[in-house]
Amino acid sequence: MTYDDIPHLSAKIKPKQQKVELEMAIDTLNPNYCRSKGEQIALNVDGACADESSTYSSKLMDKQTFCSSQSTSNTARYAAALYRQGELHLTPLHGILQLRPSFSYLDKADAKHREREAANEAGDSSQDEAEEDVKQITVRFSRPESEQARQRRVQSYEFLQKKHAEEPWVHLHYYGLRDSRSEHERQYLLCQGSGGVENTELVKSPSEYLMMLMPPSPEEEKDKPVAPSNVLSMAQLRTLPLADQIKILMKNVKVMPFANLMSLLGPSIDSVAVLRGIQKVAMLVQGNWVVKSDILYPKDSSSPHSGVPAEVLCRGRDFVMWKFTQSRWVVRKEVAAVTKLCTEDVKDFLEHMAVVRVNKGWEFILPSDGDFIKKHPDVVQRQHMLWTGIQAKLEKVYNLVKEGLPKKPDGQSGPAALLSGDQRVQAAKSKAQQNHALLERELQRRKEQMRAAAVLPGVRIKEEPMSEGEDEEDQDAEEDEEPMDTSLGGGLHDRLANGLPSGRAAGGDSFNGHPLPGCASTPVARELRAFVEATFQRQFVLTLSELKRLFNLHLASLPPGHTLFSGISDRMLQDTVLAAGCKQILVPFPPQTAASPDEQKVFALWESGDMSDQHRQVLLEIFSKNYRVRRNMIQSRLTQECGEDLSKQEVDKVLKDCCVSYGGMWYLKGTVQS
Repeated sequence: MTYDDIPHLSAKIKPKQQKVELEMAIDTLNPNYCRSKGEQIALNVDGACADESSTYSSKLMDKQTFCSSQSTSNTARYAAALYRQGELHLTPLHGILQLRPSFSYLDKADAKHREREAANEAGDSSQDEAEEDVKQITVRFSRPESEQARQRRVQSYEFLQKKHAEEPWVHLHYYGLRDSRSEHERQYLLCQGSGGVENTELVKSPSEYLMMLMPPSPEEEKDKPVAPSNVLSMAQLRTLPLADQIKILMKNVKVMPFANLMSLLGPSIDSVAVLRGIQKVAMLVQGNWVVKSDILYPKDSSSPHSGVPAEVLCRGRDFVMWKFTQSRWVVRKEVAAVTKLCTEDVKDFLEHMAVVRVNKGWEFILPSDGDFIKKHPDVVQRQHMLWTGIQAKLEKVYNLVKEGLPKKPDGQSGPAALLSGDQRVQAAKSKAQQNHALLERELQRRKEQMRAAAVLPGVRIKEEPMSEGEDEEDQDAEEDEEPMDTSLGGGLHDRLANGLPSGRAAGGDSFNGHPLPGCASTPVARELRAFVEATFQRQFVLTLSELKRLFNLHLASLPPGHTLFSGISDRMLQDTVLAAGCKQILVPFPPQTAASPDEQKVFALWESGDMSDQHRQVLLEIFSKNYRVRRNMIQSRLTQECGEDLSKQEVDKVLKDCCVSYGGMWYLKGTVQS
């Protein structure tokens, strides 16, 4: 049966959804049609009473509805073909719909059945159908809908179904196969080109045509070399943002000079933007850039050799990178002994940035880039500050012993990791000569003190630390005090003052790390005083260790040549803190504490000029006698000292300014050891 033989056919479409619905008549006079079944379906759908809104007005199921659905999402492989006069005309398809029977009339039948059952139950339970039930109505106002909730509602299945149902149908008229309008539309399927010149791209050689008909088997394709999926061409790479380009290049190359990176990115790229981006994904080692460990070993990953988590791998690789900042040579056994990692993991670290030399060890893969160090001293200084912080972490994790050797600037080659006997003897002699010179200066200083005491017999010169937490080493060598180590845990192999050698630490405004008398108005003292005052106005309570860390970060943000780079010692920093209106709180740490001496020196701002100064002073006096305190004790003491009208908000503010809570107890900031 063709469409021309169909007695009734109507169609409608939803343009936005590209959805078509066809309504096709059913021949009820056909001997194969089951009349009793058709009557039963019409009765279930429309009920006994038929009206204009009925689905089947003839009380028979005399029509069937077909709804369309997308048969495939990728139509690039399909085309409509028309063969005419020895020519095959192909038209690409942009959408393919498949018609399937719609059984929506069954839903209407179920709804009618539920309505009849509900009416029967209501009639049995109520004797007076005319009486209406009185029900309480609760009026609720919907709250304003947030943007996130609106997005979830718009993307929900119920909203999409409702939107589809609300779109109106557009009725279409069907034209038969032999209709003139159908013939006119069919002409658009024919190619209008008369010559074969326009279709030269369809001409294939016999071998190409045979290859298209019989492509090679999958086994043969596997034998051919295939490029890795993570490899991008330079053309593809340059379409990405600059930060992604730098990250991809460093992740694949591992170690690269800055000049090579600029040549790969292209001459039109701004070098300042590249410098800003490279510092996010790489660290400076001997003037060259080495990709950061967390880029190669992201979080939640592990070693393919030993299964060690990424955090441990990053720490071990950072140790190898730091070793190369000290020397051009690294011994693999030394790295394995310190990091406690397997041989394969250590070998991977070294192969990223070094080459092995027989009987010597592993040498850094690139020569030192002195040109970059000279051109960008500010970047070198910031990178040195970052390495200082990494030193502190490595020292605590691996329990490394401090050595009194100054750190060589970036770009200079250090001594070889393996020393001969003569070299060891020469190093021992040099160290002995240095110690002898230090002892001579110490002896001369003590003689001068004795002569001064002889001239003024009533004057005693007493040497004592600033607080009870000062080390004996600082007391004995007060005159030759080391400049401040701005890292959290000190250096590993160096005694530097904010990135400068100890010989230059004093500068013009200090003598051996101490401020000269009457120099409070010097530029260095003013800058340091401003930093200390601004820091304590924000923090209120700081340990010396935390203050040095914040000062280290402050130095890293300063431009090169700033006055604070002249060298700041621990004593000078502590003197400035006390001169800025702060007091040292002698917190009674427990005997078994793991806090370092710098972590046991606690300073607090005594007067800030706000309404909470009295409350903070009472709180600080409590912690001068107790290492940890309960909140009820603090509350009662503040109430006793400041009056009964002290509110909970005021107590919370004081605790937030000065304390931290841990395990139900309150500690001064920086003193709790979790």
